[in-house]
Amino acid sequence: MAHPQLLLSNQLCFRFYALERELMAAYRPLLDQLGLTYAQYITMLYLWEHEKATVGQLCSALSLDTGTVSPLLKRLEGAKLVERKRLISDERTVEVRLTRKGKLLEDKALNIPEHIASCLLTSNKDEQGARFTLLQKILDETLEQLRTTRKQRLVAQYTKVRENQSE
Repeated sequence: MAHPQLLLSNQLCFRFYALERELMAAYRPLLDQLGLTYAQYITMLYLWEHEKATVGQLCSALSLDTGTVSPLLKRLEGAKLVERKRLISDERTVEVRLTRKGKLLEDKALNIPEHIASCLLTSNKDEQGARFTLLQKILDETLEQLRTTRKQRLVAQYTKVRENQSE
């Protein structure tokens, strides 16, 4: 091969892709027991933590767009886990709250983080905390670097387009 940088084994993106697939496969049977998809699960995690949120807050916190969140909330509402209501003060804003059934589901989800940690980090519970902290730090820094770099490239592209238009 003339270009070793193009070997699949040299691609970080492929490792992330493979990791994401394996991680979702580990979550799937656990979430199936709750009747949730992964996107619904992270929505419920946010609501268990905050009890209520606007659709915009959910989109921002979960890094999802309204085209994904709205149908997801409709399904959660159909399952009687959440209720949606327009705010009286601003009818453009939809607030989401947990129902009693949604609150009760939290107890059934308690074992999921521990199970995933044992799959992802190590089965040795004494080492899980340190590995979790290290992995969280690396992933947070990587995500921030990716976001920063992407924003810088967008600004550079925009600037170049504006310069070309003014010539």
